[in-house]
This record gives sequence, structure tokens and C-alpha cells, in this order.
Amino acid sequence: MVRFDNVGLRYGMGPEVLRDLSFTIEPRSFQFLTGPSGAGKTTLLRLILLSLKPTRGLISIFGEDVSRIAGPALTGLRRRMGVVFQDFRLLDHLTTYENVALPLRVQGKEEASYRAEVVELLRWVGLGERMHVLPPVLSGGEKQRAAIARALIVRPELLLADEPTGNVDPSLARRLLRLFIELNRLGTSVVIATHDLALMDQVDARRLVLGEGRLHIYE
Repeated sequence: MVRFDNVGLRYGMGPEVLRDLSFTIEPRSFQFLTGPSGAGKTTLLRLILLSLKPTRGLISIFGEDVSRIAGPALTGLRRRMGVVFQDFRLLDHLTTYENVALPLRVQGKEEASYRAEVVELLRWVGLGERMHVLPPVLSGGEKQRAAIARALIVRPELLLADEPTGNVDPSLARRLLRLFIELNRLGTSVVIATHDLALMDQVDARRLVLGEGRLHIYE
């Protein structure tokens, strides 16, 4: 699903911030991406999401060499992934329902074809009673669940979550983790970037640990 071979990244003429990264993410797998603050977790997620290009090395996503594709093909690959951003990125002028439905609207789908699915998903993440309110009214935990629902509505083959429990209390963090585990059980590969050791200790999962620009893998 994802393959990195000796990938390195530098900005401009500066030193490499990531170097010699080699790993794979298999279909239906679940893993944590961790490391100290500033280690490059978000940067690595951006490489997988194809919003950054490596300085060297090979990245293959869904069997495609990303250095050889552009335009519509690149958009097609991105649409097979869902991403939960650390800062939610909800649009304040749209309701919770409209924010979650937005990726489908962008694809040109008619609301009648997805309304029931959006409503069901919002109920699944515990926002059935909040679907018609605007984001400024939502709590931090509710915004996080809305962001997760928006990432899931496209039924991604791969979900990338950047510090998805960083703004919620431990009880809600456990609930969100159960959502990710259930999603993985249904067939989606999941990568959760986090520095929350207590969260990681709740699941016997693979850990990708970034430190000083290099990646160490613990199965």
C-alpha cells in the first residue's frame, strides 16, 4: 500500500530533516507513528499524503511510483486516503453535516446519493444530535470527531491521523481510539501520529519511531 525506499528530505540547501527512510504500510494494518516533538511526524505524513516530494529515494503509493505521476492521477491517489489534521480544518460557515459531506460534494456527487450515509456516520461517531450546528458551537472533542467523520466519509483505504487525541481528555481519547480500531477491523489501514504513550500502550500495534531524522520500527 505504501513503500518508502531510502527516502530523504531536505528544505533548500539545509541538512536532511528525514534520511534513509525505508518501510512499508501493508493493507489492513494498524500502526502508530511516534517520536519527540519536532521529530518530523507531520512531515512524514505529508510525504505519504503526496503534499511533499522527497529530495531523494522512492515512494510508492498503492503500487504507483509517485515521482512519475501528476495531475488527475495524483488526485486519484489522494482520494484513496483520508486524513485527520491536528487543527481539525473544519469550515466555520458550514454545519457539522455539511463539513462531513464536503469531500463528496467536491467530487460532484448529488446529496441524495450520500445523505443517509453521512447521517449514519455522524451517529456512529456520536454526533447525531450535533449535525446541524456550526463548528464554533462544538467542543474540542466534538470537532475532532467531526474531522474523523469527514476523513472516513470517502471510505479511505488508508487513514492518516495527526495527533487525533491531542486536544481531548483521556476518556474521549480512548473512545476515539476505539473508532480507529473498528475502522481498521472493517479493512482500512490506519496510521496514527502521536506522542501519547498511554494511548499507544492500550493497543498491541506496530510502532514507527522517528528520532534525529531516522526511523526505527518495532513490530
